[in-house]
Amino acid sequence: MLSKLQKASDKARLFFPNTALVATCFQKYIHMAKKTSSSSSKVQALYELCKRNFTPSGTPPPSSQAVHDLCSLLDIVGAADVGLEEESSDDDRGLGIFGLNALNRVSRWAQPITYLDIHECDSFTMCIFCFPTSAVIPLHDHPGMTVFSKVLYGSMHVKAYDWVEPACFQETKRPGYHPVRLAKLAVDKILTPQHGTSVLYPNSGGNLHCFTAVTPCAVLDILSPPYREDAGRKCSYYIDYPYSTFSSRNGAEVSDEKEEYAWLSEIDTPDDLYMRPGAYAGPTIQV
Repeated sequence: MLSKLQKASDKARLFFPNTALVATCFQKYIHMAKKTSSSSSKVQALYELCKRNFTPSGTPPPSSQAVHDLCSLLDIVGAADVGLEEESSDDDRGLGIFGLNALNRVSRWAQPITYLDIHECDSFTMCIFCFPTSAVIPLHDHPGMTVFSKVLYGSMHVKAYDWVEPACFQETKRPGYHPVRLAKLAVDKILTPQHGTSVLYPNSGGNLHCFTAVTPCAVLDILSPPYREDAGRKCSYYIDYPYSTFSSRNGAEVSDEKEEYAWLSEIDTPDDLYMRPGAYAGPTIQV
């Protein structure tokens, strides 16, 4: 097992040294991928674009052009391009006690999320998470990181927050509980392949997010820079509480719709995060 999400999410960081050069190369890769419909060319093009733009340092942040180019390329990558076959969602989960063969249904619920490593280096990691229906990656953060996510098949619910700045903390007065910190809802929707690529940034776009599989699904992730605890990029997990849970008794108020806010409390790595490594079966990257 992969030391939970932390190992499973090592990814990269980007640096944009030469806009004209990268734009030219990117157009070449896009043209090649579309012209040949080659899975290998798409995966290789992703690698080359990441290699040009990401560095281990994490600074400077990616340019808007670099983000646009990578999203455009990810948007044309499908499950078959990375060696995946779409899993059927025609099962009896969600039918409650009226579903047939309850024992089989329970065993399917217990299936783990599978992590597939496409490429990992000091600057970036490309990987895939394959979810059975109802599987969850709990609310977690990506400190100082930019993350690109593309749903390859199926549908996935994403709920994501960004911290409110300046930071606003409240004591919970519960033994063993961390103080709660105010966050604002950034994303709360179901994503499918038709939605294209989602991007979150260190301080915006939903840096703290939770994935829940609505149907069997897979998501291709590129993270930049990788998780690295000694550099302050440690993955932390959280539980969210409605804004009204703490605000009424301690005076914290917000001017916007209160439904857009929540209090987040850090928790230990969840024991029920069930993840296993799998074998990537897509095109080999030429390094």
